Amino acid sequence: MKRMNRRDFSKSSLAACAALGLAAGAPGRLAAAADARAAPCTPPPFPETPGLTEYVGEFIVNTRYEDIPADVIALGKKSILDGLGLALAGTKSPTGPIVLKYLALDAHCAGEHSVLGTTVKTSARSAAFANGVSIHAHDYDDTQLSSQPDRVYGLLTHPTAPVLPAVVSLTELGEHSGQEFMLAYHLGVEVECKIAEAIAPRHYLDGFHTTGTCGTFGGAAASARLLGLNLDGTRRALGVAASEAAGLRENFGTMTKPFHAGRATANGLFASQLAGLGWTASERILEAPAGFFHAAGGGYEPAQLLNKLGHPWTFASPGVSIKPFPSGSLTHPAMGLMQALIKKNHLHAADVEQVDIGTNSHNVKTLQYHDPHTGLEAKFSMEFCLAILLVDGQAGLQEFTDAVVRRPDVQAMVKRVHVYTDPVAEAAGFDKMTSILKIHLKDGRLLSGRADFAKGSPANPMSYDEVAEKFYGCCDYAGWERSRAQQVVAMVAELERAPSTAALARLLTI
Repeated sequence: MKRMNRRDFSKSSLAACAALGLAAGAPGRLAAAADARAAPCTPPPFPETPGLTEYVGEFIVNTRYEDIPADVIALGKKSILDGLGLALAGTKSPTGPIVLKYLALDAHCAGEHSVLGTTVKTSARSAAFANGVSIHAHDYDDTQLSSQPDRVYGLLTHPTAPVLPAVVSLTELGEHSGQEFMLAYHLGVEVECKIAEAIAPRHYLDGFHTTGTCGTFGGAAASARLLGLNLDGTRRALGVAASEAAGLRENFGTMTKPFHAGRATANGLFASQLAGLGWTASERILEAPAGFFHAAGGGYEPAQLLNKLGHPWTFASPGVSIKPFPSGSLTHPAMGLMQALIKKNHLHAADVEQVDIGTNSHNVKTLQYHDPHTGLEAKFSMEFCLAILLVDGQAGLQEFTDAVVRRPDVQAMVKRVHVYTDPVAEAAGFDKMTSILKIHLKDGRLLSGRADFAKGSPANPMSYDEVAEKFYGCCDYAGWERSRAQQVVAMVAELERAPSTAALARLLTI
């Protein structure tokens, strides 16, 4: 039976109650209304899970580097390298110069911490904000998978952007080893992803962006560990973080989407800094009736979080996907399939009469820009993502710009791509990105195929060398020296051996 969350129950119950008394001319109308008042419609009880926040805090405080399996460490290194490259590329996005101008205006931003890819030094919190925005600026960063069919795949937390910048800021002054760096990073990713899995799907479906909301807990978890907070301080840091957690999906396709990631990592760091100074907050912020899960989700599944942290680690199952294209991950299976069909059949835009792409209803709803006119809108346009592969043969950082999106040949091809909800894709579940592609050629032929996952997903993973190639591409886009880029690739590959991570930040700043 489909689980009904608190808000859904209230809506349906109120509708049923209203129907009793508002059907014009219905017999017994007044009696029915009286009965409804006598027996008020109430939602089911909120889950009671005492000690849930304490459990999360104990995981953050007590987990050791040695507790993380070797395969999880290896997977984390790929996402760390990916995130560092995206931080460099993000400085060349439209948000990059604006963030730097803001930092120059803010007198509170003085400090020793690096905005990666620049000469700017600022406070730890401001550096984390700037680097978080950059990592998410191109929508090219890694994506949490879902373990349940009712959780929309690819639309949960972007794991690295809310965590890695806080870790870089707090470790770049040389006081932490590579193992401490990776432990904090993995703790943050694990906490944010498990919280995102536990909260009722209504949280996301009604408009919250989990990278901004659940991601804030990830930033706080990583920061609390690096700052050496005890259990009491860590619980309070989570309490502060919950009051900072924010982000709305209405801002997808604008600069405010990467703002969510920047604020999540900066707020998580800020929450832990405050808690370390003795700032008070609720120590049961997750499970309390007026806490995060109830206020932001209307419900949650305790079993998805309690006793689940590190059992298994999210990187191991269901996994984290590294993006092959700088666009919303829901476009990627279809793009990979299109790319393969173009290569196999030597296709060009001039050969194509129409493209039909069927996927599930949530994908159609989220990829909301069916007539895109900016690079940011194009990242959430299935039409553009398939059209640009046919027109230019590639879909990299250079293609997702306003100028390319507005080109007449691109706009003409966009109008020949038809997106629809396919019943087969719908039945596959929202934990997949099932895409059914049909390419109608002008010579009468039909090319078709189906893809559930994209390159970079656990089902078709990138190797470390393949992630390194993506990293080099980001460095080239940012105008970064190849020799320094190679040193970063080598250092991340052996990060557990580094006595200090200060050199990593130096390699990534001018």
